[in-house]
Amino acid sequence: MKKMVANTLAYIALFAMAFSLAYASDPSPLQDFCVAVNDTNAAVFVNGKFCQDPKLATPNDFSFSGLRLPGNTSNQLGSMVTLASVAEIPGLNTLGVSLARVDYAPYGLNPPHTHPRASEILTVLEGTLYVGFVTSNPDNRLISKVLYKGDLFVFPQGLIHFQLNVGTTNAVAIASLSSQNPGVITIARAVFGSKPAISVDVLTKAFQLDKDVVANLQSKFWTDNHIY
Repeated sequence: MKKMVANTLAYIALFAMAFSLAYASDPSPLQDFCVAVNDTNAAVFVNGKFCQDPKLATPNDFSFSGLRLPGNTSNQLGSMVTLASVAEIPGLNTLGVSLARVDYAPYGLNPPHTHPRASEILTVLEGTLYVGFVTSNPDNRLISKVLYKGDLFVFPQGLIHFQLNVGTTNAVAIASLSSQNPGVITIARAVFGSKPAISVDVLTKAFQLDKDVVANLQSKFWTDNHIY
């Protein structure tokens, strides 16, 4: 009997070890990259932010007043995103959440973009928005919907998505994001406004465009509609 129990416990231990190894993974990155260094005297940059002594925490570490006022939408896109991430709220560090207010002028656009480190839930507070995202290759399926006040929509992590105010009045939405530092890549700005510029040969072949068209696109000022 004792031998049977011992064997059973051994099997359980092996199963638990195999299960834990199967689900082991590296922690999710909290910035674009973190280059490894061997020199211990080199500057140290942790994945995320350093933590201060909890005894030194104050209410200001956990609050932010930047979302109470509308963002300035008088730009080429007619939209403005005001982010409340760990950069604005130090107390968000390690909590895996952030928030953003998005203001839209009539027919204003939050252009196609991705969040490399977060999924998003968008809730419409005022106005009417046409929203959508595109699935990954090979289908590249557009999933879109018109949202009204009180509606919400989910954008999965890393997928290209957008919002367009299709109403004649201003619109406001709140975006909840599953990272303290979700990051944003605005597609047009990243591709045609990178510094230094991507080779025209690359872009002409990738987008099947004439070189003059690519050069014209690269010469434009690509608006960043985010307040960091």
